[in-house]
Amino acid sequence: MTTRHHTVKIQGLDVFYREAGDPADPTLVLLHGFPTSSAMFRDLLRDLAGDYHLIAPDHIGFGQSAMPAVDEFDYGFEKLTEITLGLLDKLGLDRFALYIQDYGAPIGLRIASRNPERVTAIISQSGNAYMEGFTPFWDVLFAHAKDRSPNEPAVRGLLEPDATKWQYTHGVPADRADRLSPDTWTLDQAYLDRPGNKEIQLQLFWDYQFNLDGYPAFQEYFRTHRPPVLVTWGGNDEIFGPDGARAFARDLPDAEIHILDAGHFALETHGPEIAAHIRDFLSRTLR
Repeated sequence: MTTRHHTVKIQGLDVFYREAGDPADPTLVLLHGFPTSSAMFRDLLRDLAGDYHLIAPDHIGFGQSAMPAVDEFDYGFEKLTEITLGLLDKLGLDRFALYIQDYGAPIGLRIASRNPERVTAIISQSGNAYMEGFTPFWDVLFAHAKDRSPNEPAVRGLLEPDATKWQYTHGVPADRADRLSPDTWTLDQAYLDRPGNKEIQLQLFWDYQFNLDGYPAFQEYFRTHRPPVLVTWGGNDEIFGPDGARAFARDLPDAEIHILDAGHFALETHGPEIAAHIRDFLSRTLR
């Protein structure tokens, strides 16, 4: 089925989103991570469009959405959540499942924990909600959060081409390496290299620390509301490790957890498997 591309105004800012499937079908909202965009869902949109209505926005500062300067917009995960919720309200989406990956997790889990009646299910692909998910990769980022200036040069290294490519290639098994398209990291880097974008990313790196303050509320939401949860996580992900996937079972004993032989961007190498897990999971859990 054809993917449609739209841009709408939310709080005066252009928000771009991809849409596929029939709006009469159950809705799945796909929230991307760093440093990518809704482009990461290009194949999943095609694979699921026959059964579901899919909405995949670009966060402000990413992809084709607006990119106001860092001193003109309050770049932080609370604000990104507000914009995302504004988009869902504008589109009239009262009930939806959420697919969360990387940065999409603190956004999606804010929405879910504050609006539990609207969320039908959650799918997490390296979408962290537990301290167990953090790896040594985060040491420099947490040091930067505590003291920005001396740690900024090291953190800026995460915005360079080699680091962007590494996010895609690291942890990918040799027999799946040929599934990786160089277009992915090339596109992501082109967005990162836009004037002013690295300053936006540094601000979001700094703000990420406050997402951890929300973990108790996210976990209480899991325990209290017991949303259906599917976890499809790269077992070789060195950004959010697989212990973060397994941790969901602590508060959600019925969570369906699949650890894949994949890295951080598991959709790139295991897209058909993830799509099959989603189709099976949602066919059983959505009412």
